[in-house]
Amino acid sequence: MVVKTDICAFSEYRIYPGHGIKFVRRDGQPVLLGSSKAKRMLNNRKKPAKLMWTQAWRRLNKKSRDDGAVKKRTRKAVKVQRAIVGASLEDLMKKKQATKPKSAATDAALKEVKERAKAAKKANTAVRTTGNANIPKNQKFAAGTKGAGRR
Repeated sequence: MVVKTDICAFSEYRIYPGHGIKFVRRDGQPVLLGSSKAKRMLNNRKKPAKLMWTQAWRRLNKKSRDDGAVKKRTRKAVKVQRAIVGASLEDLMKKKQATKPKSAATDAALKEVKERAKAAKKANTAVRTTGNANIPKNQKFAAGTKGAGRR
């Protein structure tokens, strides 16, 4: 069974049979309103688009779920290598490959520095956890250490 519903002129919600108010303007145009709240707002000349509970506001602020409308796809920029005036693409590629890679000594030095930093961090956390095992998490220091006399 299909129920005939009307649309509220203010909030744009459905008005089911037996509900709502028919208000006739001075010019003779009938206006269907879903509730006394909508009638009050219309009489006070409020704009439906400025009230968050109306469909007009939801439409303006893109809050409605439109399953039919699909978001516009953005195209990803495709990188294309081109020759520059006076140099061909092959020459440019050769120059790119000619840049010398890191030497083995540099790689070894970087690796050593990283290992030292990791070892120092591990040692630091080990000292912190073993010395103060019974300190609550929200308390920063033990009673006899840093900041003990401050209040």
